[in-house]
Amino acid sequence: MQNTLKRQDLPAEGIRAGIAVTLHVNGEARELAVAPWTTLLDALRDHLGLTGTKKGCDHGQCGACTVLVDGRRIVSCLALAVMRDGARVTTVEGLAKDGALHPVQQAFIDHDAFQCGYCTPGQICSAIGLMAEGRATTTDEIRELMSGNICRCGAYPNIVAAIAQAMAARGGSA
Repeated sequence: MQNTLKRQDLPAEGIRAGIAVTLHVNGEARELAVAPWTTLLDALRDHLGLTGTKKGCDHGQCGACTVLVDGRRIVSCLALAVMRDGARVTTVEGLAKDGALHPVQQAFIDHDAFQCGYCTPGQICSAIGLMAEGRATTTDEIRELMSGNICRCGAYPNIVAAIAQAMAARGGSA
């Protein structure tokens, strides 16, 4: 028998006050109080004002909300903020350092790897996670491992080229 907490089981004052969560976002500890059902995506956008991470499908199918959590790429619309208490979260806003773009961001510019730009933050965070995983060595593997990130504009060839450039600059394959 599972001990499942339901919304109606929570005291009203606890819901209004929220649950205390600390997220280490882009290198800065951020404390916030969220309802238990608040997604990481909504915590980032609505509670912390970091709107670079986009809400696309809100069902984990498009990848627009991809961020890095403890160095791994996740779709933030499917992660509850309370479940990520204490985690290191990197959003697209936290990638540039000392005024210099992250190499993947620069590669996206170099290869014109965006059109409307809506999916770009998720694509970039996913690409950085993919590179950290070290599983992609060919452009076909890049395509396969990036398949969870949809670009409705169809900039896929440029996205793959940008990732391949960033990987090559790092000493990886592709």
